[in-house]
Amino acid sequence: MRHLLSIEDLDRDAIERIVARAARFAEVSDREIKKVPALRGRMVLNLFYEASTRTRSSFELAAKRLSADVVNFAATGSSVEKGESLKDTVLTLSAHKPDAIVLRTPWAGAAELVSGWCSAAIVNAGDGKHEHPTQALLDVYTLRERLGAIDGASIWIVGDVAHSRVARSNIIAFQRMGASVTVAGPPTLIPRGIEALGCDVRYTLAELASADVVYALRMQRERMSETWVPSLREYAAWYQLNAGRLTPRQVLMHPGPVNRGVELSGEVLDSPQAAVTAQVEAGVVVRMAVLYELLAGASAPSPRRRGRQIAPASDRARTGPGAELSDAEGVPDAAIFGMQDGA
Repeated sequence: MRHLLSIEDLDRDAIERIVARAARFAEVSDREIKKVPALRGRMVLNLFYEASTRTRSSFELAAKRLSADVVNFAATGSSVEKGESLKDTVLTLSAHKPDAIVLRTPWAGAAELVSGWCSAAIVNAGDGKHEHPTQALLDVYTLRERLGAIDGASIWIVGDVAHSRVARSNIIAFQRMGASVTVAGPPTLIPRGIEALGCDVRYTLAELASADVVYALRMQRERMSETWVPSLREYAAWYQLNAGRLTPRQVLMHPGPVNRGVELSGEVLDSPQAAVTAQVEAGVVVRMAVLYELLAGASAPSPRRRGRQIAPASDRARTGPGAELSDAEGVPDAAIFGMQDGA
């Protein structure tokens, strides 16, 4: 994998591989010293043109836990405010020879453009209303941890689908993992033709009880240039997820940030069925797996060159973790995770 520009770039096997590797990196997060030498000597540049808390901090933590050097760039306070274009900014920063650029912009398709302007691996951390592939990956990881499997699950995505990059990526990822997806919200906030992605559409929450997972989206007012609903009060009256609309068995998810009292009530957000904090925790290990996949996975030696073979999956399941080579293309676990002190 050269870049991660869209969740459509990944088939089910690739998603499974990244999620499995993230589970191994989760073991690192439980150590006293949360660092491994997998990307020592590599440089990761976080290039963000939009405000971000979860995505930016988790990519920074992910790179640092892999021992990479990290450079953070925000458009605010840079030459962008003097009129410098995206291309010139990328070319300028590419002179520092980053190995990977994590890019967040308000422009759909920007990540694909940047991938043609420099030699670094590009990770799309959100491009306008288009896609957010690593959010989809961490959501798959979170659901696998919570449910055990996604195959056959019914997932409802509720809220401002029209302005959400998360919705598009998750519709594709969830279906690729065997789930059925329904999007629900006001007609003004459901894009025309979204059924082409294979999902069902509902304009009320009357059938919400049939869902196994309910994924809430916030009203993205920063992307709205006109009025899409009469008022937030009326929106909440019809579409807010609260204790009266959810059942205890349902898993509740949200990509953040949450607008309490609008798309979610405080009661359900603070309830055990909410997986919002688990999603944040998953963000670091999943993004560690993505960075490793891009910067180390392709160059890892094959098992044949090392004179060893990987046992069949059934045998590996019987022998237990640590008894075989890791899933990182035949590289022994020590090559990925290093010594426990990260030295």
